[in-house]
Amino acid sequence: MRNIKLVLQYDGTRYSGWQSQEHEENTIQGRLTALLERMTGERIHLMGSGRTDAGVHALGQVANFKTESELTCGKLQDALNRYLPEDIAVLSVEEAEPRFHSRLNAVRKTYRYRIWTSPVHNVFERKYLYELGQDLDESAMEEAAALLCGTHDFRAFSSYRRTKKSTVRTLEQVVIERKGAELCLEFTGNGFLYHMVRILAGTLIEVGLHKKSAEEMKEILASLDREKAGFTAPAQGLCLVNVEYL
Repeated sequence: MRNIKLVLQYDGTRYSGWQSQEHEENTIQGRLTALLERMTGERIHLMGSGRTDAGVHALGQVANFKTESELTCGKLQDALNRYLPEDIAVLSVEEAEPRFHSRLNAVRKTYRYRIWTSPVHNVFERKYLYELGQDLDESAMEEAAALLCGTHDFRAFSSYRRTKKSTVRTLEQVVIERKGAELCLEFTGNGFLYHMVRILAGTLIEVGLHKKSAEEMKEILASLDREKAGFTAPAQGLCLVNVEYL
């Protein structure tokens, strides 16, 4: 049995997220799985490094699946790219160790959130930006981001209503970079909860608009209360940049 690792990129605009869902075929995982099953003649269980939401994009999503097929990695990649829609691309296909698991073995992920601060619309990038149309106080946002970095219980920054799983994560760094009218936030950590990056982005935006203060971040973390954190920033501004493994 071979274990095949894929690295993908996709424009998530017209998809209902990564994960296959009952009565919903328009997902990234669903499209890939259907094609792989036709190519191999096997039942394929495709595992992704994470479940990007509807409308979220990826530059470096990682997935893997087991197969008895003798198709070479090169032929698999060529066929996938030939028959997948133009908004999904397979960047690489390679043999992985038998025990490799794209989600369980991931040690670090980086997400990028892009904000457009000009009141003039960005016509060509509008599918990949949150068009806020207001300027932001970057210094205040950087101060707040520094308080959020580290190992914390991020329950207040998650949309989980109830979960028995740990909500402790390590946010290694948040990089805030200005590119003209665009403000880019990059979040790197050992893992992220449901909607965590979008809520972190929304909270930092509220700090940048002076609706919250940087000092409130400690209180929000300690509260474990989703209502204390900021809004969930829109999906189209978010992109999974890469996933790292040992």
